[in-house]
Amino acid sequence: MSTDTDGAEDGGRMEKIDVRVPASVLNAIDEEYAERGYASRSEAIRDALRDWLDPSPRLSEEILDDLAESRKQRGRGETVSAADARERLGLE
Repeated sequence: MSTDTDGAEDGGRMEKIDVRVPASVLNAIDEEYAERGYASRSEAIRDALRDWLDPSPRLSEEILDDLAESRKQRGRGETVSAADARERLGLE
């Protein structure tokens, strides 16, 4: 294991680890990381590890129900786009 201080977010040292992944996973990461705004494969993987350690909160059943109702309203044509709403309210 080696250590590196370049890019350490908390001012501490960073450590290098070796991880084996299927080639298909590595290829997918290489195809995507720049598209998602990461400067490097390592940066993308560090972010994924942070999410694994501190996952985003899950949506409650109530919020999921509200989202489902919103989709139904959109399907029935009961909603308008944000651009249409701004225009109707004279906010553009």
